[in-house]
Amino acid sequence: MKLILGSGSPRRRELLGTIGLSPDEIRSPDINEEPVKNELPRPYCARMAREKAQALEAGADEVIICADTTVALGRRILGKPADAGEAAEFLHKLSGRRHKVITAVAVKTASAVWERDVVTDVKMKRLSDIEVNSYLATNDWRGKAGGYAIQGPAGAFIPWISGSYSAVMGLPVAETATLLMAAGYPVYGDAS
Repeated sequence: MKLILGSGSPRRRELLGTIGLSPDEIRSPDINEEPVKNELPRPYCARMAREKAQALEAGADEVIICADTTVALGRRILGKPADAGEAAEFLHKLSGRRHKVITAVAVKTASAVWERDVVTDVKMKRLSDIEVNSYLATNDWRGKAGGYAIQGPAGAFIPWISGSYSAVMGLPVAETATLLMAAGYPVYGDAS
């Protein structure tokens, strides 16, 4: 059985590696990731993972993993910032506050889809303008939901989380392993 990662994210590939898995192929789905009017963060994130999976064709011997990570400040979705100005805006909004990071996973075979979302509470310390500007200069914010990555330099801004660290990085490994096993993929070797 072939494992297909429906994501170009190097973090997701690394996280699969932590449980001993390496995708046979990477296919990045091309979908519209704009939230619909009044869409809440958790349903939005689940819809994104599902739509990514639906956009990819699964062969008879393939299992596809797709995921989406969303940063939610209350009812507001903080997606990937378009530029450094928007990244700064996101960081200032998150500064000194708790927020939620939602990662939804969809595992697909030719005949079925299994889904799960994981919500992690994250606290960001109060940030000074120097900290925000120094972080922006690293360019680590590019392509990151909410304008930061916990596994990078912004990890110094996060004194506390409650939930899954790997989900904040982009793929909840325990839940992903469970979904893969449900789909018949031998996560821990061939069971037969």
